[in-house]
Amino acid sequence: MQKQTILFNLDDTLIYCNRYFNQVIKSFTEQMTKWFSNYSREEIKKKQLEIDLQAIRKYGLRSDRFPESFVKTYQYFCNQTGKEKKASDMDYLRELGNRVFKIPVEPIPFMNETLQRLKDEGHELYLHTGGDEANQRRKITQLELTTYFENRIFISEHKNSEALSKILKTIQADRKATWMVGNSLRTDIAPALQLKINAIYIPAEMEWKFNLVDINVKPQSLFIKLESLREVPDAIEEAIQMENQYVHDDDFLEDNQANNFYNQ
Repeated sequence: MQKQTILFNLDDTLIYCNRYFNQVIKSFTEQMTKWFSNYSREEIKKKQLEIDLQAIRKYGLRSDRFPESFVKTYQYFCNQTGKEKKASDMDYLRELGNRVFKIPVEPIPFMNETLQRLKDEGHELYLHTGGDEANQRRKITQLELTTYFENRIFISEHKNSEALSKILKTIQADRKATWMVGNSLRTDIAPALQLKINAIYIPAEMEWKFNLVDINVKPQSLFIKLESLREVPDAIEEAIQMENQYVHDDDFLEDNQANNFYNQ
């Protein structure tokens, strides 16, 4: 089988992530409605998301912006209602927001089996994850992902086309035999298609609004949507077989055209 270069996203592609953020956000909105009873949980959640997304656009996917979005949301509603801003409240909200980074990570079903099969088949596996170094390394260590990726790990606070382009240049990837596997249309799929590498999109069980964007790039490479991680090896194997068949058919056609020319 032709060796492929396969880059995997981490959060909500190989491990669960958004479910834990949603749990913490639920606790946050419950507490906030006790302090600001005139506002619904949805109104508070909407404002927190708005503030969080603004911070991501400015600072990237660093972890500290998430608990700070709780504090800034609290400050916003204090300004709206005239409630006194208490340091103890803000300290509590920072601690609440940071809890998500202390939850033990949980692999998505068939993570190990999928990575092991691809490794055994001779493919070169890379990890390209978004976030800050400390938090992402914590997850990588807990799941012993260096078993599959060794030192082929890239962590980007701004995970976009520019970051992916630098990685592709660093690893000197053959773009026709390179894949990006992920759940984020924004940070995984769109950059892959813009850079003309193959992309496998696996929607997350609970998707974060930040990850959902329209794909405005006309694919010049393979773009495959799968339902689960365990389907990845078969999908790549099938793509290789189709490519080999295409090359074989082209060679066959060229040989026949040459024979016809010389037989004229």
